[in-house]
Amino acid sequence: MPLTDTVLQCEFLRAIPRYLIPKLTNLAQVRVFPPGAILFQEGVTHGEFHIVAGGHVRLDMAVPGRGRVPILTAGPGDILAWSALVQQKVMTSTAVAQEAVRTIAFDGDALRQLCEGNHEIGYYVMKQLAAALSHRLVATRLQLLDLFAEQVPVVNTASLVGRPGDPEC
Repeated sequence: MPLTDTVLQCEFLRAIPRYLIPKLTNLAQVRVFPPGAILFQEGVTHGEFHIVAGGHVRLDMAVPGRGRVPILTAGPGDILAWSALVQQKVMTSTAVAQEAVRTIAFDGDALRQLCEGNHEIGYYVMKQLAAALSHRLVATRLQLLDLFAEQVPVVNTASLVGRPGDPEC
């Protein structure tokens, strides 16, 4: 499939006006990973921002006393290594291909420079990034609820009255 078609079918990039797509495809590369391949490792610098175009990627984190713990499975339309886009290139998890995986990869520095130089593209990319990170945060919260389901902490909400912050967060 031609790169332009892959980009146009990508949920993350779908909101971007069509006339701006060539500027993105000039920076994009399709990456293919076989099952079991490591896309990037926790604690290691990785400069590419990825959008999953096909397959599933498991994100693991090293947990003291427990080893590698799966924290999330990303599928088509999900983003990986988003920190490369915001100049934080040291990965906070390890990404492992669960099956054959295809991503649309962007050099984080080049995409960030494009966003800074073309504010219209920057607006759409950052808007989609914010939405994707919001979904990731909700998924993480749900996973934490599952993790602690056996030991639901008792919170004295009366002690939260008058304190700054959102007690729901």
